[in-house]
Amino acid sequence: MITVVGESLLDLVADTEGRCFAAYPGGSPANVAVGLARLGTPVRLVTHLADDLPGRLVARHLRDSGVTVDLLPGSPATSLALAAVDEHGVASYDFRISWDVARVRDLGSDCRHLHTGSIAGALPPGADVVDELLAVERRRGRVTISLDPNIRASLLGPRDAVRERLERQISRSDVVKASTEDLAWLYPGEPPDRIAARWLAAGPALVVVTLGSEGGYGLSRAAEVTRPAVPVTVVDTVGAGDAFTAGLLDGLSRLGLLGGDQRGRLAAVDADTLAALLDFAIRVAGLTCGRSGADPPTRDELAQS
Repeated sequence: MITVVGESLLDLVADTEGRCFAAYPGGSPANVAVGLARLGTPVRLVTHLADDLPGRLVARHLRDSGVTVDLLPGSPATSLALAAVDEHGVASYDFRISWDVARVRDLGSDCRHLHTGSIAGALPPGADVVDELLAVERRRGRVTISLDPNIRASLLGPRDAVRERLERQISRSDVVKASTEDLAWLYPGEPPDRIAARWLAAGPALVVVTLGSEGGYGLSRAAEVTRPAVPVTVVDTVGAGDAFTAGLLDGLSRLGLLGGDQRGRLAAVDADTLAALLDFAIRVAGLTCGRSGADPPTRDELAQS
């Protein structure tokens, strides 16, 4: 079982004129959970959803995809994201969101891995609870931990404070995935490979960077690999990075590399294994780019593609 902790919301994606909106369940952690479930990996999502129309739509989507949903108390309304897609299919966002979490219950004895990030890891007051959760689970050593910052600059405070929190969370993580857009905002002008090397030295076993149309880059203690993107007709990029993360975690799970007792093997991932992990995650993200909204593929759909 993988446990994902973080936000769920409803994406309202505008048409080209910005007058009509289509509703898609979303939220980066929720998208990762859906991607994992559709690939056949058991997953639990710990999240906020209210008993309102958007919340019921999102909850049904999660459960229909095979996600076990663990609702946190206290959400007065389900969060929303307004998205506009440019001529290249790239989405920009405007959020109506809260992440007010008092605590997260014990992960359970069946959990091998914890994933979090995005708004849940950055927006107070809930981000403080996520910080403490990562610290506690790192000390316990029972699960491996992954983190995707998925920067939403419009919701965040000063860059220096965001970097300080994120670097603390990275030091408590085993797998970190980020995009070149994340890195450009966090460290303007600095090459992604240099940032990845610094993050790896801080504690993780594996750092992966998505490169958009150029593919993906991975760095472990034993290997450094860059893999190309797959050709795809892009409808939009909504949820593509989350689909990549789901593909990466699914691949690591199927190789038996998740769980606190596997940290040594995870850190020693070789070039061939890392290349195969990146190729699979890139395929999952590519198929998602060919669809509207955050709609990752099932394993059967991958096999038929």
